[in-house]
Amino acid sequence: MRDAVISIEDRHFESHWGIDVLRIVRAAVTDFAEWRRVQGASTLTQQLSKKLFLTPEKSFRRKIQEALMAIQIERYFTKSQIFTMYANQVDLGHGNFGYEAAAQFFFGKHVWQLTLPEAAVLAGIPKSPTAYSPLTHPEAARRRRNQVLAAMLENGKISRDEYRAAAAGPLGLNIQKWNYNVAPYFVEEVRQFLEKKYGPEAVDERGLRVYTTLDPKVQKLAQTALRDGLRDDDKRRGWRGPEKNVFKNHVMLADGLPATLETYTDNDWKQAFQPGDLVRGLVMQVTEEHAVVRFGDYTAHVTPADFAWTRKTLPTELFSPGDLDLFQIKEVKGTKLVATLDQYPNVQGAILVVDNATGAIKAMVGGYDWNVSKYNRATQAERQVGSSFKVYVYSQAMLDGMSPFDTVVDAPVGYSTSSGWWAPHNYDEKYEGTITLLHALAESRNVPAVKLLAKVGVDSVIRLCRKFGIASRLVPNLPLALGASDLTLLEHTSAFTTFPNDGVHITPRTVYRVTNYDGRVIDDFQPEVTDVLPAADARIMVSMLREVFNSGTAVHAKALAQKFPMAGKTGTTNDFSDAWFLGFTPSITCGVYVGFDDHQTLGDKEEGARVALPIWMQFMSEYLKGRPVEEFPHSPLLTNPDQVKQILASAGPEFLLGVRTPEVAKTGSNLSPGPAGTTTATSAARAAAPAIQSGQAPRGHAPARAEPFSAPAGVGSQAAKAKSDAGPGANGSLSHAASPIRGGPA
Repeated sequence: MRDAVISIEDRHFESHWGIDVLRIVRAAVTDFAEWRRVQGASTLTQQLSKKLFLTPEKSFRRKIQEALMAIQIERYFTKSQIFTMYANQVDLGHGNFGYEAAAQFFFGKHVWQLTLPEAAVLAGIPKSPTAYSPLTHPEAARRRRNQVLAAMLENGKISRDEYRAAAAGPLGLNIQKWNYNVAPYFVEEVRQFLEKKYGPEAVDERGLRVYTTLDPKVQKLAQTALRDGLRDDDKRRGWRGPEKNVFKNHVMLADGLPATLETYTDNDWKQAFQPGDLVRGLVMQVTEEHAVVRFGDYTAHVTPADFAWTRKTLPTELFSPGDLDLFQIKEVKGTKLVATLDQYPNVQGAILVVDNATGAIKAMVGGYDWNVSKYNRATQAERQVGSSFKVYVYSQAMLDGMSPFDTVVDAPVGYSTSSGWWAPHNYDEKYEGTITLLHALAESRNVPAVKLLAKVGVDSVIRLCRKFGIASRLVPNLPLALGASDLTLLEHTSAFTTFPNDGVHITPRTVYRVTNYDGRVIDDFQPEVTDVLPAADARIMVSMLREVFNSGTAVHAKALAQKFPMAGKTGTTNDFSDAWFLGFTPSITCGVYVGFDDHQTLGDKEEGARVALPIWMQFMSEYLKGRPVEEFPHSPLLTNPDQVKQILASAGPEFLLGVRTPEVAKTGSNLSPGPAGTTTATSAARAAAPAIQSGQAPRGHAPARAEPFSAPAGVGSQAAKAKSDAGPGANGSLSHAASPIRGGPA
């Protein structure tokens, strides 16, 4: 590669001192004879100086600057260093800068693996990346390649036989396009982050090396779980019919002739079939027993069992010859396939996976198919979160000194608002009377949550949410307890990592560090750490959220939670337009959102436990398979108030008997270390050094101050009124029985 570049661009590179005087004279004579600019005289060093330090302006003054700069470069760098810098900066078209990038794009090889004619192709491109592009102008690229080969022959770099063989060969392109099936939403998020910080030119042209947080294996599990879950949910709304019919839709072939059952071809048929693939199939024949479906040279007999989800019993009710339908390949037997009917979902969703200890985003899927919709529902979609918001209300209650075994009356209640009388209702339209806060959260009872918000104060909960990292606008009213405000999946999932982190929130990130092309670090992105809750309160919240699996709305996942300790919360809006599940183990937190982009309803009873939880379960069960079981050492399933005493004691002496130091009560910080012999997420987050890509939490990183919250005018009075409207006694004030633990059991 080096010989090819030097032969065509700067044959005296090894001997000149930045400018080639003989070449300048020769170029001037040629240009004068032709009365136009025919031959360039810039050396590689001059080209490098222009690329690094100067503008593309064409003027005599700029040419002088270029020459002087080239002389300085030659003084301070070796020839090898100069050539390396040039080879990594040169524009080779189609967004490729540097010969290594171009070698991989045009030929699917590293630069040292290139053959002689391939190297000559690349060496000829810099003169005009557009005119000599082998992709768009192959004949011009071939002629330019042969000019490079002739220059190498003239310089004695190759023999005449090598020249003849290389010049006679084809271009031999093997274009490598980016696979947009590999974390496209995550990659786009990283690109936008880099462009915002460094600018488009730096991202596109300066060869930055970006070390991201993505785990490809976790990403694949997340993408599969989301796609499977969205298709399963979509099927409950019924069969929508074939994508098209080659006869009715008058499908034409490339030669302009109409397609027939025998001549139709599909792009899905170009690759070898594997079990699990989603492939379009052409219905050839339909009988009462089965439909014959063609997939290129393969066929499948589709029976009623293969489309049972449609609630149809006969193939003739679904299929017609010429239909193009989506099928999932189950088995490949020679030229015979076993396939089941499927369909692309209309519903959308997102899934996000965050490492608790570092805030590193390990997987991000922002929709069913990037090629159909590039809208990232993990970061861009702000949707109502339903009952999953209740965790912040209960967190404030624990911060205020309440206990999971304090009681609240689950009974009808109403509040006077600026828009009239508002009365919250439970999902099942039933009321359970006096219940513990533990039960109320596990069963996601709406009325107790609203009463609790009225007691702790709307303003207090909003301020706490800011410390959790939630930046979206939160409407300061009582329906906030039921998730009436919109959040993104990213900020909601990230906030949930605070609980297994012993009350510490670590800002989510997609990039560990950025270096230049030679490895010099440009930015090292340290996580931002914020103390949100005292360790004791965070541990109590983990125990309460574990009960969601044990007896609450996520009881369908109880078997998984018994094998691998986990905690989480469902979320459903009152018109079933949004379904959520957010849950965590000691190591990772995963959030799932499902809904239509146009906010239409998912359907009756399509709540978070039915729609989002199965996606979460599929991902988590696959992710945890083969991994050691991790425990929540200080967050047991709660059965009696004595366990709360033990949790308080585990967090330090200031929590014994429910008594806190003033600093803890005011700031929510855990100022004391954990018990001897234990290592908590809090101590790791506050004291451990960041080993980039090592899974360790940051060491010596000062906690960031929480964003101060300025409530809109009238919020305080509304909160006060809400508290007074809640009223005492049966209408819902919280009840504390005598006990040294924050009021104790009911």
